[in-house]
Amino acid sequence: MSADLRTSRRAFVGGSLLAPFGGALARAQGFAGLGGESEGFASVVPGKTLEFPRDHGSHPDYRIEWWYLTANLQDATGAAWGAQWTLFRQAMAPGAQQDGWASRQLWMGHAAVTSADTHRYAEKFARGGVGQAGVEAQPFQAGIDSWQMRGLDKFSAQNVAPLAVSASGADFNYALTLEADRPLVLQGDGGYSKKSERGQASYYFSQPYYRAAGSITLGDRQIAVTGLAWMDREWSSQPLASDQTGWDWFSLHLDSGEKVMLFRLRQKDGRNYFAGNWIDRNGRSEPLAANAIAMTPSGFTGIETRKLPTSWTVTIADRGLTIDSVPLNAKSWMGTRFAYWEGPISFRGSHSGIGYLEMTGY
Repeated sequence: MSADLRTSRRAFVGGSLLAPFGGALARAQGFAGLGGESEGFASVVPGKTLEFPRDHGSHPDYRIEWWYLTANLQDATGAAWGAQWTLFRQAMAPGAQQDGWASRQLWMGHAAVTSADTHRYAEKFARGGVGQAGVEAQPFQAGIDSWQMRGLDKFSAQNVAPLAVSASGADFNYALTLEADRPLVLQGDGGYSKKSERGQASYYFSQPYYRAAGSITLGDRQIAVTGLAWMDREWSSQPLASDQTGWDWFSLHLDSGEKVMLFRLRQKDGRNYFAGNWIDRNGRSEPLAANAIAMTPSGFTGIETRKLPTSWTVTIADRGLTIDSVPLNAKSWMGTRFAYWEGPISFRGSHSGIGYLEMTGY
């Protein structure tokens, strides 16, 4: 595994905060050392019932979690856009929670806007306990500095909607309103999402049914946009095994109205761990059989010194799905402290639609 391996949503870090975890390990599996031992932190176990609104809030007894939104958007001309809003929390050490600067919690935010010819991103870091960042379950609000995700009037804890979401960078900003007419979806087996055959797992749910409307601003140009959005919520103390080197993750909005989440976790020995869920039009979520999933790179893009698989053929044999995906912008590189690729995609084949792809560890 390269010492230059970088991770994103499920492994983050900021500057001098790397020190407690060591250089090579920190670069390999992130700020939280996600493949390392998690003694003292809460464990992810099967059979736990997720509760709402409680589980919209933070879980400081677990080492890491995130609130992760991606939106596939269009402007009035039909041109495609993407928007990303993410907030990560990490506990630096287990133990009782403390206030103020003694807080053990650290926060990071990522935001991005993508079109066919531009990809712009920003990154923020904050300590917990001092009012710069945090999440409240009820009334729901999450944020870091001025970046906000908050529940609006008549907010439904089951639908996680309606929401207002906003973020800005040096050369962009956006503001979106999200509506959903169906409840959130539990991923994995009732919210218990395995990441290996050796016990690594997370609690994981999504809201894949958002309809988004709002605006993106680039310089002095404001662009009205509408489209679909997807939010992932996940928390764990050790979601990766020590020999897992990165992942390729898809969220797919099928034109048929169905949704698909799937990923492969790459291992040092060249094997992959596959998992995912098929979500029908009514919101019923069923785990996918690992042996039915195939994800094969079909096109590559050079970014800096890396060669990334930005086009894919994806097959889910027992669902009759075979698709070819292409990126909206093959240069959707998040050059954040721990860099990764994340951007909107479209796909055709047995099914058609739009979605998002995230790739780490390249």
